[in-house]
Amino acid sequence: MTESIQLPIIDLTSPDRISTARAIRQACVEVGFFYLINHGVDENLFKQVVEQSKQLFSLPLEEKMKLVRRKHRGYTPLYAEKLDPTSATQGDSKESFYIGPLEGKSVVSNLNQWPAEEVLPCWRSTIEDYHRRVLDAGIRLISLVALALELDEDFFHKAGACDSPNGFLRLLHYPGKLQLPEQVVYGASAHSDYGMLTLLATDGVGGLQVCREKFKRPQIWEDVHHLSGAFIVNIGDMMERWTNCLFRSTLHRVMPTGKERYSMAFFLDPNPDCVVECLKSCCSDSSPPRFPPIRAGDYLEGRLKVTYAS
Repeated sequence: MTESIQLPIIDLTSPDRISTARAIRQACVEVGFFYLINHGVDENLFKQVVEQSKQLFSLPLEEKMKLVRRKHRGYTPLYAEKLDPTSATQGDSKESFYIGPLEGKSVVSNLNQWPAEEVLPCWRSTIEDYHRRVLDAGIRLISLVALALELDEDFFHKAGACDSPNGFLRLLHYPGKLQLPEQVVYGASAHSDYGMLTLLATDGVGGLQVCREKFKRPQIWEDVHHLSGAFIVNIGDMMERWTNCLFRSTLHRVMPTGKERYSMAFFLDPNPDCVVECLKSCCSDSSPPRFPPIRAGDYLEGRLKVTYAS
C-alpha cells in the first residue's frame, strides 16, 4: 500500500518573508514539492477552467485534431506520448492541450491555437485570464525562491528570467475507464519537469505520486493529496541545475484511480535568453559547479523531446 506524503504549506501572502523563504528552502531541499496558498487565483476561476477543460476534451476527436499540437501548442491525443521512454506501455493514458505565452507587447509570435468561438464560447477568454493570474503568482513566488537561495529577492528579475518569461499552461484530462490489455497503465509515467517551477491545480481526484529518491532502487512512491484552493508546486530540472542540485527536481507520476481526472499544470520557465549557471550561493569547495552555463532556451529545446508512442 502506498504511503501518503505530508507536503509543507507555503503562504504567498505571509508578512514574514524570511521565515517563508526558509520554509521554501527546506521544502525544495528535502522534497522538491510544496503546497502554495493565498496565491491570488480565485477558487471560482479554478472551477471555470475545469469546466472549460471538460468542454474541450468532450469534443469529437476530429474536432480536437484540428488543433493538433504544433510548436508545443495545441492538442495531444490519448496515448500519443510517454513521459517515461523506458516504459513498456503503449503510451500515457491522458490527453492534453498546451497554451504558451500570451500575445502582448513583449510576445507577438501568435503561436497559440484556440478553439473557434462558435464551438466553445468564452473558452479563450477564461483560459487567458487563468494563464495571466497563475503567471503573476509564479513571478511573486520566484522572488521568495530567490530569498530561499540567500540571494536578493529581485535576483531572477535582474538575471532576465522574468523579462517576458516562458509561461506554458497544459490542460490535462485522464479518462476514468480504460479498455486496454492487461498491463501496467500510467496516467502520466514517471518523469521530472524540465523547467524552473511548476504550479499544478487539480479537480480533487487523486493519482499524483512522488518518488523523493529518484536514483535509488527500489523506488518508493508516495501519494500527494489534494488541498482545496492550493497549488501543488514542484521544482523542475532547470532550477535543480541552477542551484547546483541543492534544490531537487523530484520524480513524479499520475496513476489511474478509476475516476476521471482533470488538472492544469503551469510551467514557469525563464526568458529563453536568460543564462542559467550554477549559483555561487549553492557552490563551495566541497560542492563545485556541476554544470556549465547555458542559455535557457537552448536547454529547454534540448529537453523538450517528447517521446511519442508508435
